[in-house]
Amino acid sequence: MSTDRAEVVHAAFLARVASGDLPAVTGRAADAGLTPDDLRTIWRAQAGSRHLDRVARQMQARGQGFYTIGSSGHEGNAAIAHALRPTDPALLHYRDGAFQIARAGQVPGQRPLWDMLLSFAASSEDPISGGRHKVLGSKTLNIPPQTSTIASHLPKAVGIAHAIGLTRRMPPDAPEWPHDAVAVCSFGDASLNHSTAQGALNAAGWAAWQGAALPLLFVCEDNGIGISTPTPDGWVAAVLGSRPGLRYVACNGLDVVETYTQAKALADWVRRHRKPAVLHMTCVRLYGHAGADVEAAYRPKAEIAAAEANDPLIHTAARLIAEGVMDGAGVLHDYNAIDAEVQALAAQAVTRPRLQTATDVMASIIPPPRDLPRRNGPSDAKREETFGAADLRALADPQPMNKLINLGLTDLMLADPGIVMAGEDVGRKGGVYGITKGLQGRFGAARVIDTLLDEQAILGLAIGLAQQGYLPMPEIQFLAYLHNAEDQLRGEAATLSFFSNGQYANPMVIRIAGLGYQKGFGGHFHNDNSLAVLRDIPGVVIGVPSDGADAVRMYRAAVDMARREGRVVVMVEPIALYSMRDLLADGDGGWMRAYPAPDDIVRPGEYAVHGAGRALAIVTYGNGVYLSRQAQADLAALGHDVRVVDLRWLAPLEPEALLATVSDCREILIVDECRRTGSQSEALVTLFAEDGRQAARITAEDSFIATGPAYAATLPSRQGIVAAALRLL
Repeated sequence: MSTDRAEVVHAAFLARVASGDLPAVTGRAADAGLTPDDLRTIWRAQAGSRHLDRVARQMQARGQGFYTIGSSGHEGNAAIAHALRPTDPALLHYRDGAFQIARAGQVPGQRPLWDMLLSFAASSEDPISGGRHKVLGSKTLNIPPQTSTIASHLPKAVGIAHAIGLTRRMPPDAPEWPHDAVAVCSFGDASLNHSTAQGALNAAGWAAWQGAALPLLFVCEDNGIGISTPTPDGWVAAVLGSRPGLRYVACNGLDVVETYTQAKALADWVRRHRKPAVLHMTCVRLYGHAGADVEAAYRPKAEIAAAEANDPLIHTAARLIAEGVMDGAGVLHDYNAIDAEVQALAAQAVTRPRLQTATDVMASIIPPPRDLPRRNGPSDAKREETFGAADLRALADPQPMNKLINLGLTDLMLADPGIVMAGEDVGRKGGVYGITKGLQGRFGAARVIDTLLDEQAILGLAIGLAQQGYLPMPEIQFLAYLHNAEDQLRGEAATLSFFSNGQYANPMVIRIAGLGYQKGFGGHFHNDNSLAVLRDIPGVVIGVPSDGADAVRMYRAAVDMARREGRVVVMVEPIALYSMRDLLADGDGGWMRAYPAPDDIVRPGEYAVHGAGRALAIVTYGNGVYLSRQAQADLAALGHDVRVVDLRWLAPLEPEALLATVSDCREILIVDECRRTGSQSEALVTLFAEDGRQAARITAEDSFIATGPAYAATLPSRQGIVAAALRLL
């Protein structure tokens, strides 16, 4: 059996159409509302996708193209595109080349074959990713690029659908999609088994069960195999057909009329009822999984031959001929003309420029700034209308961090009606620690959303809200819970600008309660002291406030960075400092702060410096600031004047500004409450060393945190900081 199955399938198509060896056709296109021109449009999208697959393999063999996953066998999705509006956001499966070409046919002036070939060639002129990845996508066609292969785009599809459902009654300033749009999300049968897909399907059904507006069409493209693992017969239908809250319809993706009929009826139902549904499209996979994969190594020859005999292009050709749209010669002429066009365009695409430097590659990690005015704080009248008398008094009196964050979030929501909060228990309960207490009552359940207990769904919701023009502030209840959903940041939110060349962004401010020092509560899962999962994601901003006033200042900056710079900002709130009132002695009120003035804001690179001692600078953040300030007092009693530098923002670090804060200090001590391995202190030691400075560090042990009396045994302590400082002094 030949290993170049693309050419085998190509030759078989030519031979079967020429000989009239075609499958029978049932039903008529006219009965489905399809005209001969519609059929020709769908057919040409299918043929274009097929020839793109062939030439992509040829380009890769010649070293002119790069890793690619083909769409051959899935071309029935061209009929699905034809059943939808080009203003419907589409998060596409990687085998949906025909969908994108068909959608391009609905929008004047598009050149989908050329655009996609530029992507195959990794040209910097690729209009979607700028040569950074082979992705389907188009800003003009409302197809945000998806680089995921394992269903991580499903949670944000749920989020986009929720955001569209919200648009009619609470429109954002500049919605990306119309209020009557349908979000479309396609994926493969193998991806259906991933926990991310299951969570997203569950979240969609959960929301619909409660009457939420969620105009979402899932499309499962079932080719019966995942790389080399067959999907059990009947499994997909059983899983999807039994989902509460989801309408289920199946179609044969080999028959474009049946596929169009079912897709059109289901999309119209979703648009009308604003409820989620799933279209189960059976199809075949041709040529193997991807790239140089040779499926004959793991798939029986008879099975491969059966799939190739069911080539969807042969089925569409049979319909064109049976319905008199074209004769066999016309079909072959069309097919060969598109082949020639793709080959000619490919020869040009491989000559186009490519990215060359690190600067070029990294240029789109951070989205381009948006020309938006900085929002003013709420007026006094608006505050009086929203706050209670006790809260108004609290604005003038020193308060602990938990109270100040609550007041600060209230102010931000008053000033920006596009802010939407979401998370487990954030609404009626006000969060585990009461940080969002009263916000749902003040702003309503549409802006302060109690979600199901699924971190992937929470972050997916946030991504969808952000893409529709809202400013989401999702909460992850505890830092350890982020690990259930980190790919929604790493693989989705933080990469979208990079892979769309800055055309799409996911601006948001994520709130996470975390870090250690809680006395006797929850052990590791409520006292997680590792930020490594966040620190290595390019472009993500990380803030860790140490007191309530800084928390308010930093949240103001975070919202501004999200609004005007499209940034993903993660704010980690130290749980142990939420209710902290005293610093050195009971009743001294040394850790309470007054509410900052409305124009008081702290951005990355603005480090807080406490003290002016030159013998030693203690560089720290979060709980480390509280402990270091205590140690600073102990050292002063021993005659040592030291300064404490509060980093506030862990990413991005502004090296020159940080070096300037310690330039006149003889010694540097880094206090890092995270673990020795993978902590911020490693980067700081390196930074100082590259500047010719030596820095000592005190960190947490490489250990999880225990419950009970030993809750702080593995963490830096006041006494340990004093001892380390004295060794340096």
